[in-house]
Amino acid sequence: MLGVSLSRKAMPSGDDGLVGGVTRVVEDRKMRERIVRWGLACLVLASIVPQAGAAASEPVEAVRYVIVVTGGELLSGAYADGHTHFLTRTLYPLGLRCVGSMCIDDKRDDLEEALRFATGKAPLVIVTGGLGPTDNDVTREAISEFTGIALAEHPELIQRMARRFGVAPEQLRANLRRQTQTPVGGSYLDNATGTAAGLIFESDRRVIVALPGPPGELQPMVRDKLIPYLSRRFGTRLPGRSLMLRFVGLGQSEIDQRIKEHVTLDPDITTGSQFQGGRVDFTFTLPDDTPREKERLDALRQKIVAHLGEYIYADDETSLEQHVVNLLRARGTTLALAEVGSGGTVAAALNGAEGAGDAVLGAYVAPTMERLHHLLDVHDANWAWSASGGDAVERLAAAAARAAASQWAVAVGPLQEDGFVEVAFRRPTGAVENERLAFRGAGELARSRFVTHLLDRLRRKVQQSAEPR
Repeated sequence: MLGVSLSRKAMPSGDDGLVGGVTRVVEDRKMRERIVRWGLACLVLASIVPQAGAAASEPVEAVRYVIVVTGGELLSGAYADGHTHFLTRTLYPLGLRCVGSMCIDDKRDDLEEALRFATGKAPLVIVTGGLGPTDNDVTREAISEFTGIALAEHPELIQRMARRFGVAPEQLRANLRRQTQTPVGGSYLDNATGTAAGLIFESDRRVIVALPGPPGELQPMVRDKLIPYLSRRFGTRLPGRSLMLRFVGLGQSEIDQRIKEHVTLDPDITTGSQFQGGRVDFTFTLPDDTPREKERLDALRQKIVAHLGEYIYADDETSLEQHVVNLLRARGTTLALAEVGSGGTVAAALNGAEGAGDAVLGAYVAPTMERLHHLLDVHDANWAWSASGGDAVERLAAAAARAAASQWAVAVGPLQEDGFVEVAFRRPTGAVENERLAFRGAGELARSRFVTHLLDRLRRKVQQSAEPR
């Protein structure tokens, strides 16, 4: 079943507006049958406008574009579509207006049908996903066939790929060489964090841009490469001055409400927000990048920090994991981890931060408390998990601190039937604090939320500590 979501607040009028567009789609039986065959899980035909301190005026000659998000995992509900939110939030202040976004399966026929529809709506189409090395990554070939623009291996990308994998170009596997193909008519966008370059299929009438699916690759590519290209091609604005504040421990709507209650935003400030796994990013953007705009955003930062400072962990791209590692290193302290219910996810998250090797001295993971007890070689006659879960987790925290010769230690007990986990935080003084943290649900999202909650509790404790270097 096709689902259409309409926003009255963002609904334009006139023949080119949402109402006319949807009416045409519904009345066009042939197009409707095609959409049903695609098995689309979502089709949002709307002008997606970010939140603003006051009603932001639409650019006089906004560039219209459509987003096509590929991925069967999105249609099955395994992951949420975050690309539409990021792209619309990022591109709207620059003079680009999204007139449609759709999610489709990883099938060539579906993508070609989506491209036929999208290119009829706008001169710019942005496709995400499907540029990897596997057989179901069909975006590159599907767009090439649709546009009639051939693909060819790019010599520079072949050399980069060879250097990345430490082999001679002729020794690259076929699936890796496939990622070096770029449009003969068009160009490509460098990928600073992955192997799949962004692709630009360009003609006089339209542009189709293909971006990699992983957010860690797509988002830097959009900010650093796509935006300058769009400015050259369509005359859109370059980014002005922006302020990002990263929050944890407070929901998106609550943050928004508190800002409205305590801070007056000037009409020319455009705001956007993005949330994932219990973390919320708010971005405040001014149209120009001048010293005066910097002063205004600095003043805005101070006002927001005065009311919400305890929930802010960064005012740049620093991750929560990196922030915790930075706190430990700044205080000259270290951390040991002992995990049961979290299955090593806390250690895995922290180990991705720069300098984690200096701060995280040991991580011990086992599927049960008893196995972790033996792994840490705890010789305790009073060991009795069944009698006192909190005491047992405290002992594991102390044992992890001893084993790793670390000042701080965190021990995570098993997942309990009520959806909570016993967690022990051991301070450098030897004092231990027990907390019950929620671990509800299953899968990556539940683990992400738990890690966020635990790291938030840890960063508060480390931040409040006064241990000397």
